[in-house]
Amino acid sequence: MGKKSIEKNLTEGSVVKLLIQFALPFMLSNLIQSLYNVADMLIVGNYSGTAAISGVNIGGQITFIMTNIIIGLTVGGTVVIGQYLGSGDSKSVKESIGTLLTFLLVFGVLITVIMLSVSDQVLRLMQTPAESYQQARDYLDITLLGTVFIFGYNAFSAILRAFGDSRRPLIFVSIACAINVILDILLVGGFGMAAEGAAIATVISQAISMILCIITLIRSDFVFDFKLKSFRIIKRHLATILQVGIPVSIQNVIVNFSFLVLTSIANSMGVNASAAVGIVGKYNGFAILPAIAVGSSVSAMVAQNMGAGEIGRAKKTFKTGFVLAFSITFVLFVITQLFPEQILSLFDDNPDTIAAGVEYLRAFSFDYLIVPATFCLNGLVTGSGHTVVSSINGILSSIGFRIPIGIFFGIVLQKGLWGLGLAAPVASLASGLILLVYYLSGKWEKNTVIGPAMTELS
Repeated sequence: MGKKSIEKNLTEGSVVKLLIQFALPFMLSNLIQSLYNVADMLIVGNYSGTAAISGVNIGGQITFIMTNIIIGLTVGGTVVIGQYLGSGDSKSVKESIGTLLTFLLVFGVLITVIMLSVSDQVLRLMQTPAESYQQARDYLDITLLGTVFIFGYNAFSAILRAFGDSRRPLIFVSIACAINVILDILLVGGFGMAAEGAAIATVISQAISMILCIITLIRSDFVFDFKLKSFRIIKRHLATILQVGIPVSIQNVIVNFSFLVLTSIANSMGVNASAAVGIVGKYNGFAILPAIAVGSSVSAMVAQNMGAGEIGRAKKTFKTGFVLAFSITFVLFVITQLFPEQILSLFDDNPDTIAAGVEYLRAFSFDYLIVPATFCLNGLVTGSGHTVVSSINGILSSIGFRIPIGIFFGIVLQKGLWGLGLAAPVASLASGLILLVYYLSGKWEKNTVIGPAMTELS
């Protein structure tokens, strides 16, 4: 099964050491991947102005929703493959990988065609400011053409995480990010292509990242051989992957839709408010990376341990992850509260944009104190295969709290961007409390992905 070069056993050894070894490369990988849009934002802002920043933000949020749909499905792949690894069922591991890759290839082509046909209507629904409409349209249409590459990279990253390997995705995305920045400077700065140039740079770099991943795996002792006959869909594996992954995808879409609603409200406040929300969104992507990385690492470790029947070790993984994530995000919260103007000025020197952004960032940053618990609890529930619970929780948090709070404080009470920013921590708190109750109930301990009969195959 290629254990020497790919697979890492997460069911034995020090939980603290394994979690750090797994989470650190994953966090760095996400950090570097986030540099894609941040590099776009910084370079576009310095060379093309506020309207272009707004365009990149709006177009980027739409493609981000699509990315999160696929991330949800790949989470299903990570959990299923990880649990089969933990149980020792190598045949199901290989078949699950082939099923995941084949399905995502077909789905990626389909969603590209659909989104290209409705991109104009989507931008109008988001109340895109007239000044930034063409920039947003250029960015969105071009990045949509790279959907297959986005899907492919995330699929391979999910497979590697299931095997306990977070190092290779870090290497691939590091190379791609360097290429992205170079192309941004060339196309946006050198040729003055604004949002269009940023989108081209992003698509090319993502394609290179996926291709490098495939080449490396083909040359390694990997369980999947990449032969044409191996790319086939096994119905029972697809059903299991979708059973675990679709709830996560639905949750991701609803969560990101709630942020789109907040963005639409900000868009109605003018181009400076729109740009400010975009800038804070990019910074926030960095600030919560530790919690995201640790939460996803908890999910991968819990998946293997659930497959091996190690419930106690799964609990210890969650607790360790929470302490690790909170110790980092607390420091980031303090820095954000002390230096909001300096942070925002890195992206745009427009005083009106900075003033609006400070108001939004100060309220939003309270989320950094809450997400470590929420993400790690979600990682535990997801890794155990109970994604329907985490999905329902995420949807309730978004529809029941994030959107209503944003509308109530931002529009009804006319608190502006401060009211919009407050919606995030309130929603995270509600989500965390629901997950905590489920964790304490012990219901997550029942394995819903692979049954006892499958475990015996080891």
